[in-house]
Amino acid sequence: MTMTEQGEVRRKTPSKSERKGDDPLVIIVDDDLAVREALQELLLSAGMQPMCFSSTREFLEADVLDLPGCLILDVRMPGASGLDLQRQLTDKGSTKPIIFLTGHGDIPMTVQAMKSGAVDFLTKPVRDQTLLDAVIAAIERDAADRARAAVVQSTVRRLETLTPREREVMAEVARGRLNKQIAFDLGISEVTVKLHRGNVMRKMEAASVGELIRAWEVLPGDIKGRATQP
Repeated sequence: MTMTEQGEVRRKTPSKSERKGDDPLVIIVDDDLAVREALQELLLSAGMQPMCFSSTREFLEADVLDLPGCLILDVRMPGASGLDLQRQLTDKGSTKPIIFLTGHGDIPMTVQAMKSGAVDFLTKPVRDQTLLDAVIAAIERDAADRARAAVVQSTVRRLETLTPREREVMAEVARGRLNKQIAFDLGISEVTVKLHRGNVMRKMEAASVGELIRAWEVLPGDIKGRATQP
């Protein structure tokens, strides 16, 4: 693709400063200029914000992975393929929703992509509405993932305000243990347990034991493990 062709695509693509707040970005990675332009026009007509790249390397260098939205990937491209990119993102811990769009798909390829978490695996040419439906589903998944991540981050921040003993008490409360049982297990008085428990409720902003248990349940396993270590 020539520099002129790149410019034609980029002029229609919103930059970071041109994007509307946190509106989701639909990132297209395909080495076929005609496909990129067609997808871009379709997404723009549906009120979505597309951004186009001609290779996985170009996409990764742009540093837009963490922005809200989803990816539309071609499977076979010069250099790293769409499936290669999916593996790279998985290894990085990214949950970015991916839609594969290819003219060269087969059943094993489809199974591999879907098992690795792809939203859909579509074959070119694809109906406009089919693609838009997949994009909407991907954006909804991304929004749900981000909402869950925000809850986890907020809970972890509150957990970090607890003392080591308060974390132990929180873990015991989450297990359904009574104050006297916690006191026996930790070798402290029941009055001290009640004091720690009150501090935990206040710092974790929990209005009930049920809320405290839910807060504990959303924590990642490794953080729970560290919280219960003396």
